[in-house]
Amino acid sequence: MTGTPLPEGLQLTQLDPEYHAKRDERLTALREQCPVKRDAMFGAFVVSRYDDARGILTDRSMWRTAAKAEADAAIIKLREQNEPPELRQEGGIRNIIFMENPDHARVRPPLQKALYARVAKCKSAVEDIVGRILDKLARAPGPVDLMAELAIPVPVMVIARLLGVDERRYHEFREWSEGLILSLNAMRSPEQTQEYIEAALAMRDFFAEEVARRRQTKRDDLINDILEAQDSGTQLSDAEIRDNVVGFLVAGNLTTTDLIGNGVYLFLKHPNELAKLKADPKLMGPAIEEVLRYEPPVDITVRVASRDIELQGCPIKQTQAIITSLPASNRDPRAYADPDTFDITREAKPHVSFGGGAHICIGAPLARLEAQVVFQMLFDRFPNLKLAEESVTWKPTVFFHGLQRLNVTLT
Repeated sequence: MTGTPLPEGLQLTQLDPEYHAKRDERLTALREQCPVKRDAMFGAFVVSRYDDARGILTDRSMWRTAAKAEADAAIIKLREQNEPPELRQEGGIRNIIFMENPDHARVRPPLQKALYARVAKCKSAVEDIVGRILDKLARAPGPVDLMAELAIPVPVMVIARLLGVDERRYHEFREWSEGLILSLNAMRSPEQTQEYIEAALAMRDFFAEEVARRRQTKRDDLINDILEAQDSGTQLSDAEIRDNVVGFLVAGNLTTTDLIGNGVYLFLKHPNELAKLKADPKLMGPAIEEVLRYEPPVDITVRVASRDIELQGCPIKQTQAIITSLPASNRDPRAYADPDTFDITREAKPHVSFGGGAHICIGAPLARLEAQVVFQMLFDRFPNLKLAEESVTWKPTVFFHGLQRLNVTLT
């Protein structure tokens, strides 16, 4: 172990072609040899032990945005510095991901209340969407790519249904989402930058029009719910509503796609765990949490120190950036017995895959619901589901952790 070089910069992400082959070895070395490490490329401290990561993520005083970070914090400063002029708007992006208090504390609660109310009554809609997709899959003549045919369309169509927009446009919504997420890639090519600009402008225009339509005619959907909260006195601007609805569509489909894909892959690679799940449906909740722990849909997340702190004897100054390695933290043997084993019956302990604190993933309840429905219906409908090939293809991305392709045979 002492001879394992510690990962640096992009080696902590799927942009490194050797990431999956060497991830566990690298992250174990990082966690055991240097649990708080200054990363020169990212300009941040990388935290890799569970207690440290959970402490940072649940600390509501920690900052989240580039505006609060020191100049050297490249991991979040570069996104702001490389924002195309065409997309800059007065007041900046109004998505809660990029907000600090008091704005965050003002904007998030009404959005969260409206979203959670919709999620609480949307299970039948999710089942309808998944059922229609599985009917289509059943007619496929040979092996299918479950990412393209199931994991990608389900989350996009579900969030479209909640928002009250035409789910048949899910290919377009997905393309926009993929384009918009390029904002997080500070090393994108000129072609990718143009793709990002076009996607961002298209989504802004689309949802500005949708908000305007709800002003004219009320509908039974999430956008209308948020507007009603605004009409009832909640201090939300139309731009804040638009930008956060865009955020729901993007974040609500990309990470849930990865949760579904990672989960199906894990169950097919671990047939004994799948057999446990089929034998006892009450294990579905713990199974989803184990998927999230074992293969989290996000690799790294960032906070900014709001005060001088010390972790593992390492001083971190106010305004310095802190990266939490979610897969390293979720495999910490100090927190989990036999952490490198996928075990859906393990003793429950909170993972860090959805972050924590004030910025905990707002879409977590919806992601869990979609995963539950997909896993239940998929494995019931296709009891002989198998991997069509031993290896899979992982997406070359920063921050996110998911499959590009998952070829399976259905019978």
